[in-house]
Amino acid sequence: MFINFLEYVYRFFHLTFPTVFTYASTRMMLSAITSLLITIFLGPFVIKKLYSLKIHQTIRGKEECPMLFSLHKKKKDTPTMGGALILFSMLISLFLWMDIKSTFTLILLGSTLWLGLVGGIDDYLKLKYKHSKGMPSKVKFLLQIVFAVFIAFFLIFPNDSIKTKKMKLYPKVLTKHEIIKVKNNYSIKKDENKNLTTKEYMSKLYIPFFKKPIKLKGPLISISFLLIIFVIVGSSNAVNLTDGLDGLASGCLIMVAASFGIISFLSNNIYMAKYLNILYLEGSGEIGIYLFAMAGALLGFLWYNGYPAQIFMGDTGSLALGGIIGISAILLRREILLAIIGGVFVMEALSVILQVLSYRYRNKKRIFLCAPLHHHFEYKKMHETKVVLRFWIISLLLAIIGIASIKFQ
Repeated sequence: MFINFLEYVYRFFHLTFPTVFTYASTRMMLSAITSLLITIFLGPFVIKKLYSLKIHQTIRGKEECPMLFSLHKKKKDTPTMGGALILFSMLISLFLWMDIKSTFTLILLGSTLWLGLVGGIDDYLKLKYKHSKGMPSKVKFLLQIVFAVFIAFFLIFPNDSIKTKKMKLYPKVLTKHEIIKVKNNYSIKKDENKNLTTKEYMSKLYIPFFKKPIKLKGPLISISFLLIIFVIVGSSNAVNLTDGLDGLASGCLIMVAASFGIISFLSNNIYMAKYLNILYLEGSGEIGIYLFAMAGALLGFLWYNGYPAQIFMGDTGSLALGGIIGISAILLRREILLAIIGGVFVMEALSVILQVLSYRYRNKKRIFLCAPLHHHFEYKKMHETKVVLRFWIISLLLAIIGIASIKFQ
């Protein structure tokens, strides 16, 4: 919004401002600082308000998981739905520092509102009705799929009105002679390169460490369609499953958001894109701004969410934040890379899937002592803080590997 305001002032009043505020890198830092400060300063008020409303965390029953109940029973009075504070801080940063006319901004805004609403209703039902498990899992899953299908159609099957706002994408390999400077802006010679429609862009599948993408033509474009749905729904639920220990999901999300924020910044810079041999994606800096806003908000939230936690994000935060990470990976065409950088979330989700399948098809035999995976280590007498710290270390290592893969290709 601030950059749109500067454009308005320049157009109608011919007043100039320092161009530093138009740079994506500057706005990334400002968005992170803004969301961080908002979260820290509003944290005590939100915690106090949630306490007064008796919006407390629900713990697995003693009959279902007796050992887990004994480990976490002290958390039953800790307020939840703190994700609303995270999303509020991120949205303030969005309206302040992002280009509100950008397609990326509108997609991320819609994602935050929709998935935040789904998670918020789920939390509300858990708290309003005693012994309720919240929104029925099938309904919640359906609402996530509906949104993911909408995003898939928007990106893969654009109509004429969408084409007028299409993202400007350029081929991977650029030579020095192909880049020309026009009034301090950089462009590409039309006779040598052409813009890609979103459908053409989404038909390319980029694999980490490999230079050339896999091109999906004809009926194979359905793979990209299904992949979009899988990534959005999968990442949303994977983060939700990871949110079980003090600071675990928050810390891991900070590293994933920061990593993809850096990747989006590199994709937005025509020289860095050429140097790293990656696709130049004009305007992708807006994705980086929002991801840095997420990292800042989570860092501020971790101030209160670290052990012993004073507040939990709940489904309001975990479903929305996981979905935003997934959508950002899709827009950057780095879905496979998300499986590496977000490896902790993948392991947590797989542990639950394997546990359920083993229990159902192996005569009620379990692979893990308790699922998700972080509870398994708690059952093995590992202290909660040690589990969280080690998962953070793994997440940091995976983030480094993921960013390094950009250089290797």
